[in-house]
Amino acid sequence: MSADTALIPAGDATAWRDRLAGEVLRVLDAGVDGDPEVFEPLALQIFAYQYENNVPYRHYCDAMGATPASVVAWADIPAYPTDAFKSEVVASFETERAVQAIMTSGTTRPNQRGRIFRDETGQKLVYTANRVMTAAYLFPDFDEGQRCRILLMSPSLEIAPTMGMAIGMDQTRQAFGTPDSTFLVGRTGVDIKRLVGGLRDSQASGVPIAMIGATSAYVYFFNACREKGMSFRLPAGSRVCDGGGYRGRFGIVTRQDYYTLVEDVLGVPADMCVNTLGLGETATNYFDTVLRERVLGRASAPRRKVAPPWTRTQVFDIETRQALPPGRVGMLRHYDLCNLPTVIGVQSDNLGVMDEDGGFEIIGRAKVIEGRVQELPSEVPVGPMGDNRVFRLLEGYVNFSIEFKMGRVLSSSEKSDPIDVRREADAVAGVEDGDPTASCPIAVEEMVAGADDPGARRRSDAAIAAFQAQAADDEPARTRGDAS
Repeated sequence: MSADTALIPAGDATAWRDRLAGEVLRVLDAGVDGDPEVFEPLALQIFAYQYENNVPYRHYCDAMGATPASVVAWADIPAYPTDAFKSEVVASFETERAVQAIMTSGTTRPNQRGRIFRDETGQKLVYTANRVMTAAYLFPDFDEGQRCRILLMSPSLEIAPTMGMAIGMDQTRQAFGTPDSTFLVGRTGVDIKRLVGGLRDSQASGVPIAMIGATSAYVYFFNACREKGMSFRLPAGSRVCDGGGYRGRFGIVTRQDYYTLVEDVLGVPADMCVNTLGLGETATNYFDTVLRERVLGRASAPRRKVAPPWTRTQVFDIETRQALPPGRVGMLRHYDLCNLPTVIGVQSDNLGVMDEDGGFEIIGRAKVIEGRVQELPSEVPVGPMGDNRVFRLLEGYVNFSIEFKMGRVLSSSEKSDPIDVRREADAVAGVEDGDPTASCPIAVEEMVAGADDPGARRRSDAAIAAFQAQAADDEPARTRGDAS
């Protein structure tokens, strides 16, 4: 059926959206093993709704020659480029009804900062979708209502209220975490003492835990543990979830090197390690299937990500404007019914490849030479927090703080007074006490929540400048941190 059969007069846009949201929620209720055939008719209806109610998207579709009357298959629905979220408010509802604004991260214009707006309906869709995905792929062995302690290597909502990573991890904490679950990234970077304490507690008690965080932060922590001769043996059932790992690499190590690090430092096997892919511009996060396959007794299945019934992923050739067959490298585009408040199709700037069974894997950020997309990814490192000035610096600071503080982690037999990290960090930077602009922490809440306030921007820029001066020469900074 074509999408125009679902058209409802524009005056009934709220009722139209509510009806579509109800149908999407029913798809989510059926879970990751639900009927995939429900996707196309709903996708066409959502496209029709968004064409009528999202002006920037309608203009884009018109330029592409696509309308609800002409589009008869989901694969023909135009996918909106992530970079366009920087310059337009891409919303399919009245933005005064927005209850959430998430900073975009998958773009390459660092001086412009887009936001994804969601109303209550959209917020419910994204929360439900990712709760279902997390249960199916990160906690597939859990009974309903079962929880564990989660160590979250990200900022909390209190200091990063518009960061998608913080919002998503807080939802995971609420749905799957015990009361002692905790965020470990604060205004002074990663709380290494609490991280190490949590690992030691789990090892001593025999109670499994889950760790969730940025890939590169794990790499810095694991390498620092190796240098200090520290290791843990987490109990069976513990798991590690990382986000990031672009270019087929995790920081300065390969994928296999990363899994070796996890097992060497934490005692967690590779099939209990799950990588996740999320974009601010699209609602659903994608997870490796490896842990779910293990629980289902299919441990030999390859590591990959698969689309649940409410999404589709396509590998696309930008030049020919054609979907590519399995095994061919192209640009990943994601279609998601839960993108009801924005646009159903999103064209990312990530390279990826599909397999014969419809699974996919990200390879890296696309490299463009003389206007043509290359099959080899860009060598510019892109972290899990995105290619945005704020996120790059936040990620860099998190990693720097790990190296700096690991030089001060005490062994279980040592005793000492609490460490004043801010004072010590200032000492490393060579600044005087009382200088409000030179303290080591980046003011996360000012950079993220206060982005539109001139005073917050000035304070943020001062903190960023201090951090850049401090971390400009990475090797001397690391040496000084280890020596003191």
